[in-house]
Amino acid sequence: MATARLDYVAPWWTYWLHNFPRFNFFFQSVDNTFGPEDTNYQQSLLFLACVGAVGLSLSLLVLAVYLSCLCCCRRDMDEDTKRPNACCVTWSTVIAGLIICSAVGVGFYGNSETNDGVYQLTYSLYSANRTLGGINNLIAGSLGNMETRLKQHLERLDEIFATKTDYIQALRFMQQMASNIIRQLTTLPDISNANIYLAAIADQTATIEYYRWLTYLLLLILDLVICLATCLGMAKHSRWLLIMIMAFITLSLILSWASLGANTATAVGTSDFCVSPDKFIVNQTKDFISADIAHYYLFCSPNLPNPFQQSLTIYQRSLTTMQIQIQGLLQFSVPIFPTAERDLLGIQRLLNSTEFNLHQLTALLDCHRLHEDYLDALMGLCYDGVEGLLYLSLFSLLAGCALSVMLCAIFRMWTLIGSRDREYGDIDEEDPFNPQARQISYSTGRSNIHSFCSYNSSLGSQTSLHPPPQSSSNVLPSSEYMNQSMLFGGNPRYENVPLIGRGSPPPSYSPSMRTTYLSMTDAQIRHFGTDFQV
Repeated sequence: MATARLDYVAPWWTYWLHNFPRFNFFFQSVDNTFGPEDTNYQQSLLFLACVGAVGLSLSLLVLAVYLSCLCCCRRDMDEDTKRPNACCVTWSTVIAGLIICSAVGVGFYGNSETNDGVYQLTYSLYSANRTLGGINNLIAGSLGNMETRLKQHLERLDEIFATKTDYIQALRFMQQMASNIIRQLTTLPDISNANIYLAAIADQTATIEYYRWLTYLLLLILDLVICLATCLGMAKHSRWLLIMIMAFITLSLILSWASLGANTATAVGTSDFCVSPDKFIVNQTKDFISADIAHYYLFCSPNLPNPFQQSLTIYQRSLTTMQIQIQGLLQFSVPIFPTAERDLLGIQRLLNSTEFNLHQLTALLDCHRLHEDYLDALMGLCYDGVEGLLYLSLFSLLAGCALSVMLCAIFRMWTLIGSRDREYGDIDEEDPFNPQARQISYSTGRSNIHSFCSYNSSLGSQTSLHPPPQSSSNVLPSSEYMNQSMLFGGNPRYENVPLIGRGSPPPSYSPSMRTTYLSMTDAQIRHFGTDFQV
Protein backbone atom coordinates (compact mmCIF):
# COMPACT_ATOMS: atom_id res chain seq x y z
CA MET A 1 0.00 0.00 0.00
CA ALA A 2 1.43 3.36 -1.02
CA THR A 3 1.49 6.02 1.66
CA ALA A 4 3.42 8.80 -0.08
CA ARG A 5 1.58 12.09 -0.27
CA LEU A 6 2.26 14.03 -3.45
CA ASP A 7 -0.84 16.26 -3.38
CA TYR A 8 -0.48 17.74 0.11
CA VAL A 9 2.65 19.02 1.80
CA ALA A 10 2.42 20.73 5.15
CA PRO A 11 3.85 24.29 5.15
CA TRP A 12 7.12 25.03 6.84
CA TRP A 13 5.58 27.04 9.66
CA THR A 14 3.57 24.03 10.79
CA TYR A 15 6.80 22.03 11.17
CA TRP A 16 8.35 24.94 13.07
CA LEU A 17 5.41 25.07 15.47
CA HIS A 18 5.28 21.28 15.65
CA ASN A 19 8.85 21.21 16.99
CA PHE A 20 8.05 23.43 19.97
CA PRO A 21 9.00 21.74 23.25
CA ARG A 22 6.02 20.35 25.18
CA PHE A 23 5.70 20.07 28.94
CA ASN A 24 2.84 19.14 31.20
CA PHE A 25 2.04 20.73 34.54
CA PHE A 26 4.75 18.64 36.20
CA PHE A 27 7.37 19.91 33.72
CA GLN A 28 7.65 16.50 32.08
CA SER A 29 8.30 16.23 28.35
CA VAL A 30 5.24 15.34 26.26
CA ASP A 31 5.04 13.78 22.81
CA ASN A 32 4.03 16.26 20.10
CA THR A 33 1.69 13.83 18.34
CA PHE A 34 -1.75 15.35 17.93
CA GLY A 35 -4.04 13.82 20.54
CA PRO A 36 -6.71 16.19 21.91
CA GLU A 37 -8.15 13.45 24.11
CA ASP A 38 -4.84 12.83 25.88
CA THR A 39 -4.56 14.55 29.26
CA ASN A 40 -0.82 15.20 28.97
CA TYR A 41 -1.26 16.68 25.51
CA GLN A 42 -3.99 19.00 26.81
CA GLN A 43 -1.72 20.11 29.64
CA SER A 44 1.07 20.82 27.17
CA LEU A 45 -1.20 23.13 25.17
CA LEU A 46 -2.37 24.89 28.33
CA PHE A 47 1.27 25.28 29.29
CA LEU A 48 1.91 27.03 25.97
CA ALA A 49 -1.15 29.21 26.55
CA CYS A 50 0.52 30.49 29.71
CA VAL A 51 2.80 32.53 27.44
CA GLY A 52 0.10 35.19 27.47
CA ALA A 53 0.00 35.16 31.28
CA VAL A 54 3.78 35.54 31.41
CA GLY A 55 3.65 38.50 29.02
CA LEU A 56 0.90 40.16 31.06
CA SER A 57 2.87 39.63 34.28
CA LEU A 58 5.97 41.20 32.75
CA SER A 59 3.96 44.18 31.52
CA LEU A 60 2.45 44.76 34.95
CA LEU A 61 5.87 44.35 36.58
CA VAL A 62 7.45 46.92 34.25
CA LEU A 63 4.54 49.26 34.87
CA ALA A 64 4.89 48.90 38.64
CA VAL A 65 8.63 49.57 38.50
CA TYR A 66 8.05 52.61 36.30
CA LEU A 67 5.44 54.03 38.65
CA SER A 68 7.76 53.49 41.62
CA CYS A 69 10.60 55.30 39.85
CA LEU A 70 8.21 58.04 38.80
CA CYS A 71 7.13 58.66 42.39
CA CYS A 72 10.75 58.72 43.60
CA CYS A 73 11.75 61.12 40.83
CA ARG A 74 8.91 63.46 41.73
CA ARG A 75 10.15 63.68 45.31
CA ASP A 76 13.70 64.40 44.20
CA MET A 77 12.71 66.90 41.52
CA ASP A 78 14.40 70.26 41.70
CA GLU A 79 12.09 72.89 43.18
CA ASP A 80 13.35 75.52 40.73
CA THR A 81 12.11 73.50 37.78
CA LYS A 82 8.53 74.60 37.26
CA ARG A 83 7.70 72.96 33.92
CA PRO A 84 9.20 69.52 33.20
CA ASN A 85 10.00 68.75 29.63
CA ALA A 86 7.18 66.72 27.97
CA CYS A 87 8.98 66.09 24.68
CA CYS A 88 10.06 62.56 25.65
CA VAL A 89 6.55 61.67 26.77
CA THR A 90 5.04 62.98 23.54
CA TRP A 91 7.44 61.10 21.31
CA SER A 92 7.04 57.90 23.32
CA THR A 93 3.28 58.12 22.91
CA VAL A 94 3.58 58.85 19.19
CA ILE A 95 5.90 55.90 18.60
CA ALA A 96 3.67 53.59 20.65
CA GLY A 97 0.64 54.79 18.70
CA LEU A 98 2.36 54.11 15.39
CA ILE A 99 3.32 50.62 16.54
CA ILE A 100 -0.26 49.96 17.61
CA CYS A 101 -1.60 51.18 14.25
CA SER A 102 0.86 48.91 12.44
CA ALA A 103 -0.11 46.02 14.70
CA VAL A 104 -3.78 46.68 13.98
CA GLY A 105 -3.06 46.42 10.25
CA VAL A 106 -1.31 43.09 10.82
CA GLY A 107 -4.24 42.01 12.98
CA PHE A 108 -6.81 42.83 10.31
CA TYR A 109 -4.85 40.77 7.78
CA GLY A 110 -4.41 37.86 10.16
CA ASN A 111 -8.07 37.92 11.16
CA SER A 112 -9.12 37.87 7.51
CA GLU A 113 -6.71 35.04 6.67
CA THR A 114 -7.89 32.94 9.58
CA ASN A 115 -11.52 33.54 8.69
CA ASP A 116 -10.88 32.55 5.08
CA GLY A 117 -9.11 29.38 6.14
CA VAL A 118 -11.81 28.34 8.56
CA TYR A 119 -14.50 29.16 5.99
CA GLN A 120 -12.76 26.90 3.47
CA LEU A 121 -12.55 24.19 6.13
CA THR A 122 -16.23 24.38 7.03
CA TYR A 123 -17.26 24.56 3.37
CA SER A 124 -15.28 21.39 2.64
CA LEU A 125 -16.77 19.65 5.65
CA TYR A 126 -20.28 20.55 4.54
CA SER A 127 -19.50 19.37 1.00
CA ALA A 128 -18.18 16.05 2.29
CA ASN A 129 -21.20 15.80 4.55
CA ARG A 130 -23.51 16.21 1.54
CA THR A 131 -21.61 13.50 -0.31
CA LEU A 132 -21.91 11.09 2.59
CA GLY A 133 -25.55 12.00 3.02
CA GLY A 134 -26.15 11.24 -0.67
CA ILE A 135 -24.49 7.84 -0.29
CA ASN A 136 -26.67 7.02 2.69
CA ASN A 137 -29.83 8.07 0.86
CA LEU A 138 -28.98 6.01 -2.22
CA ILE A 139 -28.22 2.89 -0.19
CA ALA A 140 -31.40 3.32 1.85
CA GLY A 141 -33.49 3.86 -1.31
CA SER A 142 -32.06 0.80 -3.05
CA LEU A 143 -32.65 -1.36 0.01
CA GLY A 144 -36.23 -0.13 0.23
CA ASN A 145 -36.84 -1.02 -3.41
CA MET A 146 -35.46 -4.55 -3.04
CA GLU A 147 -36.91 -5.41 0.36
CA THR A 148 -40.38 -3.89 0.19
CA ARG A 149 -41.64 -2.90 -3.21
CA LEU A 150 -40.05 -5.80 -5.14
CA LYS A 151 -41.34 -8.29 -2.55
CA GLN A 152 -44.92 -7.04 -3.01
CA HIS A 153 -44.76 -7.43 -6.78
CA LEU A 154 -43.28 -10.94 -6.54
CA GLU A 155 -45.97 -12.12 -4.11
CA ARG A 156 -48.75 -11.05 -6.48
CA LEU A 157 -46.98 -12.69 -9.41
CA ASP A 158 -46.72 -15.95 -7.40
CA GLU A 159 -50.50 -16.02 -7.17
CA ILE A 160 -50.90 -15.25 -10.88
CA PHE A 161 -48.29 -17.78 -12.07
CA ALA A 162 -49.35 -20.49 -9.65
CA THR A 163 -50.18 -22.92 -12.48
CA LYS A 164 -46.96 -22.28 -14.43
CA THR A 165 -43.92 -23.90 -12.87
CA ASP A 166 -41.47 -22.29 -15.28
CA TYR A 167 -42.64 -18.81 -14.42
CA ILE A 168 -42.52 -19.62 -10.71
CA GLN A 169 -38.89 -20.71 -11.07
CA ALA A 170 -38.09 -17.43 -12.87
CA LEU A 171 -39.63 -15.54 -9.96
CA ARG A 172 -37.56 -17.56 -7.47
CA PHE A 173 -34.41 -16.77 -9.42
CA MET A 174 -35.28 -13.06 -9.37
CA GLN A 175 -35.78 -13.32 -5.62
CA GLN A 176 -32.26 -14.75 -5.28
CA MET A 177 -30.80 -11.88 -7.35
CA ALA A 178 -32.63 -9.38 -5.17
CA SER A 179 -31.17 -11.09 -2.08
CA ASN A 180 -27.68 -10.73 -3.60
CA ILE A 181 -28.27 -7.02 -4.16
CA ILE A 182 -29.50 -6.58 -0.58
CA ARG A 183 -26.49 -8.51 0.72
CA GLN A 184 -24.04 -6.35 -1.23
CA LEU A 185 -25.74 -3.13 -0.09
CA THR A 186 -25.56 -4.20 3.52
CA THR A 187 -21.86 -5.00 3.22
CA LEU A 188 -21.18 -1.39 2.30
CA PRO A 189 -19.91 0.59 5.31
CA ASP A 190 -22.47 2.41 7.37
CA ILE A 191 -21.22 5.95 7.08
CA SER A 192 -24.20 7.57 8.75
CA ASN A 193 -22.06 7.98 11.89
CA ALA A 194 -19.40 9.74 9.84
CA ASN A 195 -22.11 11.95 8.39
CA ILE A 196 -23.26 13.02 11.84
CA TYR A 197 -19.65 13.45 12.97
CA LEU A 198 -18.76 15.82 10.12
CA ALA A 199 -21.97 17.82 10.52
CA ALA A 200 -21.31 18.38 14.24
CA ILE A 201 -17.70 19.43 13.61
CA ALA A 202 -18.70 21.84 10.85
CA ASP A 203 -21.46 23.47 12.93
CA GLN A 204 -19.29 23.83 16.00
CA THR A 205 -16.35 25.19 14.01
CA ALA A 206 -18.52 27.76 12.23
CA THR A 207 -19.99 28.99 15.52
CA ILE A 208 -16.62 29.29 17.24
CA GLU A 209 -15.11 31.06 14.24
CA TYR A 210 -17.91 33.62 14.11
CA TYR A 211 -17.42 34.69 17.72
CA ARG A 212 -13.62 34.59 17.36
CA TRP A 213 -13.75 36.83 14.29
CA LEU A 214 -16.17 39.25 15.97
CA THR A 215 -14.07 39.41 19.16
CA TYR A 216 -10.90 40.22 17.25
CA LEU A 217 -12.70 42.82 15.17
CA LEU A 218 -13.89 44.60 18.32
CA LEU A 219 -10.39 44.37 19.83
CA LEU A 220 -8.82 45.91 16.73
CA ILE A 221 -11.36 48.73 16.72
CA LEU A 222 -10.75 49.29 20.44
CA ASP A 223 -7.01 49.71 19.84
CA LEU A 224 -7.66 52.29 17.12
CA VAL A 225 -10.06 54.19 19.38
CA ILE A 226 -7.44 54.14 22.14
CA CYS A 227 -4.86 55.71 19.82
CA LEU A 228 -7.23 58.48 18.74
CA ALA A 229 -8.46 59.14 22.28
CA THR A 230 -4.88 59.29 23.57
CA CYS A 231 -3.97 61.95 21.03
CA LEU A 232 -7.07 63.93 21.97
CA GLY A 233 -6.49 63.59 25.70
CA MET A 234 -2.86 64.68 25.50
CA ALA A 235 -3.72 67.60 23.23
CA LYS A 236 -6.46 68.88 25.52
CA HIS A 237 -4.68 67.91 28.77
CA SER A 238 -7.94 66.40 29.98
CA ARG A 239 -7.46 64.37 33.13
CA TRP A 240 -10.86 62.64 33.05
CA LEU A 241 -10.24 61.59 29.44
CA LEU A 242 -6.85 60.20 30.42
CA ILE A 243 -8.54 58.20 33.18
CA MET A 244 -10.91 56.62 30.66
CA ILE A 245 -8.02 55.92 28.30
CA MET A 246 -6.04 54.19 31.04
CA ALA A 247 -9.02 51.98 31.85
CA PHE A 248 -9.49 50.97 28.20
CA ILE A 249 -5.74 50.43 27.75
CA THR A 250 -5.73 48.10 30.75
CA LEU A 251 -8.64 46.15 29.27
CA SER A 252 -7.01 45.97 25.85
CA LEU A 253 -3.70 44.96 27.42
CA ILE A 254 -5.31 42.02 29.20
CA LEU A 255 -7.18 40.94 26.06
CA SER A 256 -4.05 41.22 23.91
CA TRP A 257 -1.93 38.99 26.13
CA ALA A 258 -4.80 36.54 26.59
CA SER A 259 -5.28 36.33 22.83
CA LEU A 260 -1.54 35.73 22.40
CA GLY A 261 -1.72 32.69 24.67
CA ALA A 262 -4.85 31.36 22.98
CA ASN A 263 -3.41 31.87 19.49
CA THR A 264 -0.13 30.19 20.42
CA ALA A 265 -1.83 27.10 21.82
CA THR A 266 -4.26 26.90 18.89
CA ALA A 267 -1.54 27.35 16.28
CA VAL A 268 0.68 24.69 17.84
CA GLY A 269 -2.16 22.20 18.20
CA THR A 270 -3.34 22.79 14.64
CA SER A 271 0.21 22.38 13.36
CA ASP A 272 0.47 19.04 15.12
CA PHE A 273 -2.62 17.92 13.21
CA CYS A 274 -1.42 19.36 9.89
CA VAL A 275 1.92 17.55 10.05
CA SER A 276 0.22 14.14 10.26
CA PRO A 277 -3.53 14.45 9.61
CA ASP A 278 -4.06 10.98 8.12
CA LYS A 279 -3.06 9.07 11.22
CA PHE A 280 -5.45 11.01 13.43
CA ILE A 281 -8.39 10.61 11.03
CA VAL A 282 -7.82 6.85 10.69
CA ASN A 283 -7.82 6.49 14.48
CA GLN A 284 -10.99 8.56 14.83
CA THR A 285 -12.94 6.65 12.15
CA LYS A 286 -11.88 3.11 12.99
CA ASP A 287 -15.13 2.46 14.85
CA PHE A 288 -17.38 2.68 11.77
CA ILE A 289 -15.09 2.26 8.72
CA SER A 290 -12.08 0.06 8.11
CA ALA A 291 -8.52 1.33 7.66
CA ASP A 292 -8.52 0.30 3.97
CA ILE A 293 -11.53 2.50 3.23
CA ALA A 294 -10.04 5.40 5.21
CA HIS A 295 -6.74 5.17 3.32
CA TYR A 296 -8.62 4.91 0.02
CA TYR A 297 -10.28 8.28 0.58
CA LEU A 298 -7.35 9.98 2.31
CA PHE A 299 -4.79 9.13 -0.37
CA CYS A 300 -6.90 8.34 -3.45
CA SER A 301 -3.91 6.78 -5.15
CA PRO A 302 -4.21 4.81 -8.42
CA ASN A 303 -2.23 2.07 -6.73
CA LEU A 304 -4.91 1.63 -4.08
CA PRO A 305 -7.79 -0.73 -5.02
CA ASN A 306 -11.36 0.39 -4.70
CA PRO A 307 -12.76 -1.43 -1.63
CA PHE A 308 -16.29 -1.20 -3.06
CA GLN A 309 -15.52 -2.55 -6.51
CA GLN A 310 -16.49 -6.16 -5.81
CA SER A 311 -19.77 -5.27 -4.15
CA LEU A 312 -20.72 -2.86 -6.92
CA THR A 313 -19.86 -5.45 -9.58
CA ILE A 314 -22.10 -8.09 -7.97
CA TYR A 315 -24.79 -5.47 -7.59
CA GLN A 316 -24.60 -4.60 -11.28
CA ARG A 317 -24.63 -8.22 -12.49
CA SER A 318 -27.57 -9.20 -10.31
CA LEU A 319 -29.53 -6.19 -11.49
CA THR A 320 -28.80 -6.98 -15.14
CA THR A 321 -29.91 -10.60 -14.67
CA MET A 322 -33.17 -9.45 -13.13
CA GLN A 323 -33.82 -7.08 -16.02
CA ILE A 324 -33.28 -9.94 -18.51
CA GLN A 325 -35.76 -12.13 -16.59
CA ILE A 326 -38.38 -9.40 -16.57
CA GLN A 327 -38.00 -8.86 -20.31
CA GLY A 328 -38.60 -12.59 -20.91
CA LEU A 329 -41.66 -12.68 -18.66
CA LEU A 330 -43.12 -9.63 -20.36
CA GLN A 331 -42.64 -11.26 -23.72
CA PHE A 332 -44.01 -14.74 -22.98
CA SER A 333 -46.28 -14.52 -19.94
CA VAL A 334 -48.36 -11.46 -20.69
CA PRO A 335 -50.27 -13.11 -23.63
CA ILE A 336 -51.23 -15.96 -21.27
CA PHE A 337 -51.68 -13.94 -18.05
CA PRO A 338 -52.71 -10.38 -18.98
CA THR A 339 -53.20 -9.46 -15.31
CA ALA A 340 -49.45 -9.97 -14.67
CA GLU A 341 -48.50 -7.11 -16.98
CA ARG A 342 -49.06 -4.45 -14.34
CA ASP A 343 -46.75 -6.08 -11.78
CA LEU A 344 -44.13 -6.92 -14.38
CA LEU A 345 -44.03 -3.31 -15.59
CA GLY A 346 -43.82 -2.17 -11.96
CA ILE A 347 -40.82 -4.43 -11.41
CA GLN A 348 -39.23 -3.11 -14.60
CA ARG A 349 -39.60 0.50 -13.47
CA LEU A 350 -38.28 -0.47 -10.07
CA LEU A 351 -35.19 -2.09 -11.61
CA ASN A 352 -34.57 0.95 -13.83
CA SER A 353 -34.75 3.24 -10.79
CA THR A 354 -32.38 0.94 -8.89
CA GLU A 355 -29.94 0.97 -11.78
CA PHE A 356 -29.97 4.76 -11.83
CA ASN A 357 -29.24 4.75 -8.09
CA LEU A 358 -26.39 2.32 -8.74
CA HIS A 359 -24.71 4.70 -11.20
CA GLN A 360 -25.03 7.59 -8.75
CA LEU A 361 -23.77 5.47 -5.89
CA THR A 362 -20.75 4.37 -7.94
CA ALA A 363 -19.89 8.01 -8.67
CA LEU A 364 -20.27 9.09 -5.02
CA LEU A 365 -18.28 6.16 -3.68
CA ASP A 366 -15.36 7.13 -5.90
CA CYS A 367 -12.52 8.65 -3.90
CA HIS A 368 -11.95 11.75 -6.00
CA ARG A 369 -14.81 13.87 -4.70
CA LEU A 370 -14.26 13.21 -1.00
CA HIS A 371 -10.50 13.41 -1.42
CA GLU A 372 -10.83 16.82 -3.06
CA ASP A 373 -12.91 18.05 -0.12
CA TYR A 374 -10.30 16.64 2.23
CA LEU A 375 -7.48 18.47 0.49
CA ASP A 376 -9.44 21.74 0.45
CA ALA A 377 -10.05 21.41 4.17
CA LEU A 378 -6.34 20.81 4.83
CA MET A 379 -5.30 23.74 2.65
CA GLY A 380 -7.71 26.09 4.36
CA LEU A 381 -6.80 24.98 7.87
CA CYS A 382 -3.04 24.46 7.59
CA TYR A 383 -2.16 27.25 5.19
CA ASP A 384 -4.55 30.16 5.62
CA GLY A 385 -5.72 29.23 9.10
CA VAL A 386 -2.36 28.70 10.80
CA GLU A 387 -0.79 31.60 8.89
CA GLY A 388 -3.56 33.90 10.09
CA LEU A 389 -3.03 32.72 13.66
CA LEU A 390 0.65 33.61 13.41
CA TYR A 391 -0.20 37.12 12.22
CA LEU A 392 -2.71 37.48 15.04
CA SER A 393 -0.06 36.36 17.52
CA LEU A 394 2.29 39.01 16.13
CA PHE A 395 -0.46 41.59 16.51
CA SER A 396 -1.07 40.57 20.12
CA LEU A 397 2.64 40.75 20.93
CA LEU A 398 3.16 44.19 19.35
CA ALA A 399 -0.06 45.58 20.80
CA GLY A 400 0.76 44.29 24.29
CA CYS A 401 4.22 45.89 24.32
CA ALA A 402 3.06 49.17 22.74
CA LEU A 403 0.08 49.47 25.09
CA SER A 404 2.41 49.01 28.06
CA VAL A 405 4.62 51.86 26.82
CA MET A 406 1.58 54.03 26.15
CA LEU A 407 0.22 53.38 29.63
CA CYS A 408 3.52 54.47 31.15
CA ALA A 409 3.52 57.62 28.99
CA ILE A 410 -0.02 58.47 30.05
CA PHE A 411 0.94 58.13 33.72
CA ARG A 412 3.83 60.50 33.05
CA MET A 413 1.51 62.93 31.28
CA TRP A 414 -0.78 62.76 34.30
CA THR A 415 2.07 63.94 36.54
CA LEU A 416 2.93 66.73 34.09
CA ILE A 417 -0.65 67.96 34.11
CA GLY A 418 -0.59 67.90 37.92
CA SER A 419 2.68 69.87 37.94
CA ARG A 420 1.19 72.47 35.63
CA ASP A 421 -1.82 72.90 37.90
CA ARG A 422 0.44 73.32 40.94
CA GLU A 423 2.49 75.94 39.08
CA TYR A 424 -0.60 78.06 38.53
CA GLY A 425 -1.56 77.56 42.16
CA ASP A 426 1.84 78.85 43.39
CA ILE A 427 1.57 82.23 41.55
CA ASP A 428 1.25 85.26 43.84
CA GLU A 429 -2.21 86.81 43.45
CA GLU A 430 -0.80 90.31 44.25
CA ASP A 431 1.76 90.05 41.46
CA PRO A 432 0.97 92.95 39.05
CA PHE A 433 2.11 90.81 36.11
CA ASN A 434 -0.28 87.97 37.02
CA PRO A 435 -3.20 87.91 34.57
CA GLN A 436 -5.44 86.44 37.22
CA ALA A 437 -4.59 89.20 39.69
CA ARG A 438 -5.39 91.89 37.11
CA GLN A 439 -8.63 90.12 36.29
CA ILE A 440 -9.58 89.96 39.98
CA SER A 441 -8.81 93.67 40.54
CA TYR A 442 -10.71 94.59 37.41
CA SER A 443 -13.72 92.61 38.53
CA THR A 444 -13.54 94.19 42.00
CA GLY A 445 -13.45 97.69 40.51
CA ARG A 446 -16.34 96.89 38.23
CA SER A 447 -18.38 95.58 41.14
CA ASN A 448 -18.16 98.98 42.90
CA ILE A 449 -19.40 100.94 39.87
CA HIS A 450 -23.10 101.66 39.86
CA SER A 451 -24.99 102.75 36.81
CA PHE A 452 -27.13 105.82 36.97
CA CYS A 453 -28.82 105.29 33.65
CA SER A 454 -32.14 104.54 35.29
CA TYR A 455 -32.48 107.75 37.27
CA ASN A 456 -35.36 110.08 36.48
CA SER A 457 -36.68 113.25 38.08
CA SER A 458 -37.61 111.47 41.32
CA LEU A 459 -34.86 110.66 43.81
CA GLY A 460 -35.82 107.02 44.30
CA SER A 461 -33.67 105.09 46.72
CA GLN A 462 -30.86 107.52 47.40
CA THR A 463 -29.21 105.64 50.21
CA SER A 464 -28.26 102.79 47.85
CA LEU A 465 -25.91 104.97 45.86
CA HIS A 466 -22.21 104.62 46.59
CA PRO A 467 -20.18 106.73 44.16
CA PRO A 468 -16.51 105.77 44.09
CA PRO A 469 -13.82 108.30 44.93
CA GLN A 470 -12.44 110.41 42.14
CA SER A 471 -9.07 109.33 40.86
CA SER A 472 -7.53 112.82 40.62
CA SER A 473 -7.83 116.05 42.57
CA ASN A 474 -7.45 118.37 39.64
CA VAL A 475 -10.65 117.31 37.93
CA LEU A 476 -12.71 120.38 37.01
CA PRO A 477 -16.13 120.76 38.56
CA SER A 478 -19.05 120.24 36.27
CA SER A 479 -20.18 123.89 36.20
CA GLU A 480 -16.70 125.18 35.45
CA TYR A 481 -16.26 122.61 32.70
CA MET A 482 -19.56 123.63 31.12
CA ASN A 483 -18.62 127.31 31.31
CA GLN A 484 -15.40 126.60 29.49
CA SER A 485 -17.28 124.70 26.90
CA MET A 486 -19.60 127.66 26.40
CA LEU A 487 -16.66 130.04 26.01
CA PHE A 488 -14.86 127.91 23.43
CA GLY A 489 -17.80 126.35 21.75
CA GLY A 490 -20.52 129.00 21.97
CA ASN A 491 -23.11 126.87 23.78
CA PRO A 492 -22.90 124.32 26.53
CA ARG A 493 -22.72 120.68 25.33
CA TYR A 494 -24.03 118.45 28.00
CA GLU A 495 -22.71 115.34 26.31
CA ASN A 496 -19.14 116.66 26.72
CA VAL A 497 -19.41 116.86 30.52
CA PRO A 498 -16.92 114.40 32.06
CA LEU A 499 -18.14 111.43 34.08
CA ILE A 500 -18.32 112.66 37.67
CA GLY A 501 -16.75 110.15 40.00
CA ARG A 502 -17.45 107.44 37.45
CA GLY A 503 -21.00 107.41 38.73
CA SER A 504 -22.55 110.04 36.44
CA PRO A 505 -25.63 109.61 34.30
CA PRO A 506 -25.34 108.99 30.57
CA PRO A 507 -23.70 111.68 28.43
CA SER A 508 -27.00 112.96 27.03
CA TYR A 509 -29.04 114.45 29.88
CA SER A 510 -31.13 117.54 30.58
CA PRO A 511 -30.30 120.35 33.06
CA SER A 512 -33.01 119.08 35.43
CA MET A 513 -31.48 115.59 35.46
CA ARG A 514 -28.06 117.07 36.13
CA THR A 515 -29.36 119.16 39.03
CA THR A 516 -31.03 116.09 40.49
CA TYR A 517 -27.85 114.06 40.15
CA LEU A 518 -25.72 116.77 41.83
CA SER A 519 -28.17 117.02 44.65
CA MET A 520 -28.05 113.25 45.10
CA THR A 521 -24.30 113.37 45.21
CA ASP A 522 -24.31 116.10 47.86
CA ALA A 523 -26.78 114.14 49.92
CA GLN A 524 -24.61 111.08 49.77
CA ILE A 525 -21.54 113.08 50.76
CA ARG A 526 -23.37 114.41 53.79
CA HIS A 527 -24.51 110.88 54.63
CA PHE A 528 -21.12 109.15 54.26
CA GLY A 529 -18.96 111.97 55.45
CA THR A 530 -15.74 112.80 53.67
CA ASP A 531 -15.06 109.27 52.42
CA PHE A 532 -15.81 110.22 48.80
CA GLN A 533 -14.37 113.72 48.74
CA VAL A 534 -11.66 114.45 46.25
